[in-house]
Amino acid sequence: MKAWWVRPGVRLLAAFALPLLVPGIITAFIWALPGDPAEIICPPATCGGTAELAARWNLDAGPWNFFTRWVGSALQGEFGRSWRVEQGLPVADLLWESTPITVALVLLALVPIALGAVGAATGLIPERADGAFATVGLVPALVFALLGSAAIVVRFGAGAFGDEANLWRLVIGAAVLGISDGAFASAVSGVRGLFAAERNQRYVSIAVLRGEEPLTNMLPNVAPALAGQLRARVLHLLSGAVVVEVVLGLTGVGDLLWAGTLLQDFGVVLAAATAFAVLSAALLSIQALVEVAVALHVRRAPALTEAA
Repeated sequence: MKAWWVRPGVRLLAAFALPLLVPGIITAFIWALPGDPAEIICPPATCGGTAELAARWNLDAGPWNFFTRWVGSALQGEFGRSWRVEQGLPVADLLWESTPITVALVLLALVPIALGAVGAATGLIPERADGAFATVGLVPALVFALLGSAAIVVRFGAGAFGDEANLWRLVIGAAVLGISDGAFASAVSGVRGLFAAERNQRYVSIAVLRGEEPLTNMLPNVAPALAGQLRARVLHLLSGAVVVEVVLGLTGVGDLLWAGTLLQDFGVVLAAATAFAVLSAALLSIQALVEVAVALHVRRAPALTEAA
């Protein structure tokens, strides 16, 4: 039988490796492209001083040197300067300006998902509604985002990029993320299925006979699975945020990542992708810690019961 600490241990190791693995893969991709990386970014025929720029960007001594120096600088909060998106500006400043938009977008999108999860767990949302939720969830985020963008342009006209319009962009973007691509539907059905399976356990029946609340008894046992579902939901929202931000014109991290990719600004791509990787690693760590806490609680339960 596998020891209880193996699964959270593997998650913690993955959380530690992920922020290093992502920039490593991007670095390998840069050098896998045909031609010299510096010449791809700054072609000699149209751009003078390629050799000097290669030295400035650490592209002149191979992928390992570039990777180790970039990671070393990133650990100190230094991500270099933008190559093309906002040429010469510190990438850290671009990230700092973009992060609040993406954070607000994802947190607002989590509101309907959290309400759906609570409704499914408590039975407030009837099971017969799952089909309607699944049907709405079939619509891609791109379609809803395009409709939202058109509605903003029609509503605000020449002021489509004013403060009020930007607030509407944020709210509409969050609503799009929260309901499209099955985000809300999968949250409801996933939590409902999890608690339905747990209700069949013998200890729940015993708790009911004792007059105890089933939900309270089930929560400690389903907490690791709920943490895993939350991690999956947040990652789903982050991937959808790229589409929503680009279509709706929200200047978040997803939009920054898209612009960096289009313009081959690998400094921006490295920083933005690593930011997503760090968040994913944090979620993995939280899930692992929840699993450890539940395992320790379960191991202490017999002793606590005997003492009582």
